[in-house]
Amino acid sequence: MIRSLIINPGSTSTKLGIFEDETLIMDETLRHSTEEIAQYKSVIDQMDFRKDIILHFLSEKQIDVKSFDVIVGRGGLLKPIPGGTYEVTDAMVADLKRGVQGEHASNLGGLLARQIAESIGVKSYIVDPVVVDELCDEARLSGLPELPRTSIFHPLNHKAVARRFAKENGKKYEDLRLIVVHLGGGVSVGAHEYGKVIDVFNALDGDGAFSPERAGGLPSGALMRLCFSGKYTQDQVKKMITGNGGFNAYLGTNDAREVVARVKDGDKDAKLVLDAFIFQLSKNIGAQAAVLKGKVDQIIITGGIAYNKGITDAITERVGFIAPVTVYPGEDELLALAQGALRVMNGEEQAKDYEAA
Repeated sequence: MIRSLIINPGSTSTKLGIFEDETLIMDETLRHSTEEIAQYKSVIDQMDFRKDIILHFLSEKQIDVKSFDVIVGRGGLLKPIPGGTYEVTDAMVADLKRGVQGEHASNLGGLLARQIAESIGVKSYIVDPVVVDELCDEARLSGLPELPRTSIFHPLNHKAVARRFAKENGKKYEDLRLIVVHLGGGVSVGAHEYGKVIDVFNALDGDGAFSPERAGGLPSGALMRLCFSGKYTQDQVKKMITGNGGFNAYLGTNDAREVVARVKDGDKDAKLVLDAFIFQLSKNIGAQAAVLKGKVDQIIITGGIAYNKGITDAITERVGFIAPVTVYPGEDELLALAQGALRVMNGEEQAKDYEAA
């Protein structure tokens, strides 16, 4: 039996999970007030503060930190790397500290895991960070050499549900061609071919369907004119695209449940936005079917919004002709992180080398 401590830092919280193999023994969300976070100039400066809170929590619960066989952290904004489980190395620590692709709370995941693991003499890992990049060469071209397409999405959940589907059906993820659709505050639609995500709509800043918080792909000419209109700063435009776009822009809410409730109450604007959201997602799924040359074994819908059967049924109605659809609601990130480390600890796969990636 492998006992693991999972650390998933967010902007104002640190989620912890304790697993024995794949069984969750305990989970907890340690919340941090705005005032506590405001004391620190950067995310990295929060390191000791967050580590002390984790260790204090374990002590309070009378959990011996030395009882863990492995510590796993959420991967941050590292350099683009293939999917998999990576041991936290000196080179990775350096890249997390300097934020090679930006500063984010998730950068603390690998750092916290490494520090706690070193203190008790065990290994530390990250699993499928948001920068997983397995794009085929054709997917990288956008139409302008100055603007290559990049791979930033939800690989931890994408790959976890893909492996789950494969296992439940007695197959290997590496033998399947899948389209995975993550529906959350951001959305991403990826083409999985034999264990690699060879194409994906960038979930962060300008690709594919709009989402509760993101504008998705925008008409480039109109966006150019808006940017040079003199009405908005760069930071304001960035916030319009990521944060205040999508449902927020049209309806003033990022809560899909509220949008659905408004539709049920007869709100025509909410109905149009929800219908357009489903319409755009379905187009994305159709595009990825073309990437896979129409040979799709399964379409998998996951994420928080996938709890709404009305939305998943409406998507299925549009794309069910491509392949059967499976719905796995939610995103169990703690379990996915535990499973990634477990595959390495059990010898099912080798930990990948960050320096060589």
